[in-house]
Amino acid sequence: MKLQFRHQKFQADAATAVCDVFAGQPFQAPTYRIDPGLGQIDLYDARQFTGFNNAPVAIGDDKVLEHIRAIQRAGQIKPSEALDGRYNLTVEMETGVGKTYTYIKTMYELNKRYGWSKFIIVVPSVAIREGVYKSFQMTEEHFAEDYGKKIRYFIYNSAQLTEIDRFASDSAINVMIINSQAFNARGKNARRIYMKLDEFRSRRPIDILAKTNPILIIDEPQSVEGAATKERLKEFTPLMTLRYSATHRADSMYNMIYRLDALEAYNKRLVKKIAVKGISVSGSTATEGYVYVQSINLSKGNPTATIEFDAKGNSGIRKVARVVGEGYSLFANSGELAEYKDGYTVQRIDGRDSSVEFTNGKKLFAGDVIGSVSEEQLRRIQIRETILSHIERERQLFSKGIKVLSLFFIDEVAKYKQYDAHGNATGGTYAQIFEEEYNSVIGSMQLSLEDSEDYLKYLGGITVERTHAGYFSVDKKSGRMIDSKLGDKKERTSDDVDAYDLIMKDKERLLDRREPVRFLFSHSALREGWDNPNVFQICTLKQSGSDVRKRQEVGRGLRLAVNQGGERMDENVLSPGEIHNVNVLTVIANESYDSFAKGLQSELAEAVADHPRKVEAKLFDEKFGEDTALAIYESLIENGYIKRGELTEKYYEAKKNGTLEMPEEADGRAAEVIAVLDSVYDPNANKPEDARKNTIDVTLDKDKMNSRAFQELWSRINGRSYYTVAFDEDELVKKSVAALNARLRVSRIYVKVEKGEQVATIESKAQVQAGESFARADMTREEAASYTAMKASNSVRYDLVGKIVAETGLTRKAVAAILVGIEKGVFNQFPDNPEEFIIRAANIINEQKATAIIERITYDKLTSAFSTDIFTAPGLKKGALGVNAMEAKRHLYDYVIYDSTNERDFAAQLEAHSQEVEVYVKLPKGFYISTPVGKYNPDWAIAFHEGKVKHIYFVAETKGDMSSLELREIEKAKAHCAREHFRAISGEKVKYDVVDSYERLWELVRG
Repeated sequence: MKLQFRHQKFQADAATAVCDVFAGQPFQAPTYRIDPGLGQIDLYDARQFTGFNNAPVAIGDDKVLEHIRAIQRAGQIKPSEALDGRYNLTVEMETGVGKTYTYIKTMYELNKRYGWSKFIIVVPSVAIREGVYKSFQMTEEHFAEDYGKKIRYFIYNSAQLTEIDRFASDSAINVMIINSQAFNARGKNARRIYMKLDEFRSRRPIDILAKTNPILIIDEPQSVEGAATKERLKEFTPLMTLRYSATHRADSMYNMIYRLDALEAYNKRLVKKIAVKGISVSGSTATEGYVYVQSINLSKGNPTATIEFDAKGNSGIRKVARVVGEGYSLFANSGELAEYKDGYTVQRIDGRDSSVEFTNGKKLFAGDVIGSVSEEQLRRIQIRETILSHIERERQLFSKGIKVLSLFFIDEVAKYKQYDAHGNATGGTYAQIFEEEYNSVIGSMQLSLEDSEDYLKYLGGITVERTHAGYFSVDKKSGRMIDSKLGDKKERTSDDVDAYDLIMKDKERLLDRREPVRFLFSHSALREGWDNPNVFQICTLKQSGSDVRKRQEVGRGLRLAVNQGGERMDENVLSPGEIHNVNVLTVIANESYDSFAKGLQSELAEAVADHPRKVEAKLFDEKFGEDTALAIYESLIENGYIKRGELTEKYYEAKKNGTLEMPEEADGRAAEVIAVLDSVYDPNANKPEDARKNTIDVTLDKDKMNSRAFQELWSRINGRSYYTVAFDEDELVKKSVAALNARLRVSRIYVKVEKGEQVATIESKAQVQAGESFARADMTREEAASYTAMKASNSVRYDLVGKIVAETGLTRKAVAAILVGIEKGVFNQFPDNPEEFIIRAANIINEQKATAIIERITYDKLTSAFSTDIFTAPGLKKGALGVNAMEAKRHLYDYVIYDSTNERDFAAQLEAHSQEVEVYVKLPKGFYISTPVGKYNPDWAIAFHEGKVKHIYFVAETKGDMSSLELREIEKAKAHCAREHFRAISGEKVKYDVVDSYERLWELVRG
């Protein structure tokens, strides 16, 4: 098959925008230069250059800037304040719309209009380099028909320097493609481009290239232009630098002259619609040592890692994310879950390869996940859903002559292909699962009236073994597939040339229905630099790291599909309404639908441009009032500063020269008017500061700590105590057995697939920011009921009796008696979810225990006491005003960090009653009371003004609903223990109670 290329207006517009910047530049054919150096010409003198170069820009910088601004205004882009470099231009184009095609066309146009012929394309990786080279090959004849000439293109290779001589000495259009590693290489070929080389007649390659005054094209500058590379690129002495990307960084954007962002590309139907199938997991077994390395965090100090793992909560297991350093124990911080007991302490965090190594030898890289609950079953579901989506799409598109492809990204070859000792290949886990699920889907497929005989014949003619293939690096000696080498360890991408060579060469062949391969397995490190227009399903069989952007994942399948004739399925073939019915990319995510859709929308919102607002009178209302606003607006029109609601060149000239004319009503306020007009292109210009700037650090008020009132309070509550309790163990066993039989219900783990897709039209960036650009698809009754139950793994061994002993404090004998006594059906829930079984059983037993101890516990005072050091101990919470922090005048600290709205409201009431409350503190976690049902940390300690009441008063808890006082048995027990504790250490000098408001507190104080 041969892909067909059509002329598309947006690509021509982008090329025209670049060319129009230099309108007025005379056409000049490439100039042949001879730089003889000193004395007689010597063709081998390193100081000499013979060859063609780009003619310099002949028009003035003022004219160039004028052109740039005119182009920007026409494209609704904020006009440049000044000319950013000589000459830097930025083009933004969404992934999948033909960025490489566009800059190849731009080269032809620049050559046609001005005669410029020397171009160097700089790319960040081998992947993109190979993709660019392939694009030149595929478009060669197309452009030759348009322009009557061909480009000579080649990939820079430090071992083939004759290509550089040809680049300089050829008068035709010449393009060199070079990846940034050529500037940053190490070892044998370290930066040979800067060396005087014997085989290059003692010349430096960079000098020959620089003499041509090339036009630099930076592909994905956000990945190319680090500080060092930016400096090295100057050595090319470029005539100009053009930057092309879908995701420019703010520090690599200069003179934006064309923009086609994600929102515009979607609404113009230039890319596929995105649909999502997400996996929701109900419950968590925490039985396989789940660890997910989200990211490695580099700073001036030692690197840290953000790790997600399972942790024990009050009612079950939940996933938590923590920033950790070396020495961090997952076992200790998970609530001592059994699966982390064997060596899950962080031994090393390495920022060089973004890895975390544990003391048990396991080494994970950023984005890696291990031990996910029944991971193989989750991956099986993903594979099955990919096959189902593939078949559904294939049935719909077969009559249109479109071949459907599905792409699986995996993390290691062994999961797809394995080899025995004799080199014989067998299918890995994913290949086996795929074949099983494919046969199952095809075998159970219900024939439809819409299924043509040709389609059924096509389907029946493809065996499962031939319809999937792996695209991986190949060891040249053994011929075996191998894992790709990581060329960029931080980005986790590969620079294996042979892997890209394989997948690129097959690009057109894969589109032909005569080729049976429809399902592609490839290494996740090959996720960028290539794509295929007929990828309709993307399934990542590996948890995505935080460095793997969701837009990057979907980017491999955004291009519009082609039919068997190589025609794009766009407006030239389909009606506008049909384009997004045909072109739908389904992502089979390894997370919930909500999570993936939210993440993707967040990334899209970042990438979507803020289009300028119309200049209207109401724009000035807030700052100037309605009457003055109208006068300013009319003045702007009269002076020619705005036309049809848009700012004119005359406005920018007046602003630059400081001659902006203002009406009498705004006399002396020109700077404020300009600030409002600046907000036309920057909606954040006049907004309040980012909420993140409200982050505060809590500071202890030492004067309050040293005050007589607090010292008196502290002396009465800082005592420690010990307890003794006696109860009938046999009676407790009986009650526990009865309660467990009646109430112990352990949830099983279920997996459900949910789906949704982008809405038909996305009208604004605000719609994306609000999460309204995706809509959940209606589920059929069958789909809504399609839960998949999952059994927990047996790989973790549990000391069930010992774990419950640890949670309850009972003897092993008592716990064993309880477990033996419960009904078989209740006990059989243990394998379904061991950790939840332990937690729920222990909670029920502790509730029975709590009831028993309330009547039989006694406290006695110890000689030791808490130190005030607990108020300055490390680990005090940080807060954000209005989020979890409020300013305070009576608090021991300058801010109160609250955990709930109840606590916030109670603290506000304490502050409001300053005539009664002298000082109070929300007690840190280091202050606790020992109880038989765990350590208990009361909420508040309060000292009242002397004379107002007889007591210094201490409050334990603030509950939101006290209408029935139906606290859980354990909470009742803790409250009872607290009363006994304070009675033991202070007699009647401290009051303790549970309240729901300040009013209730004051009643108790006065009583």
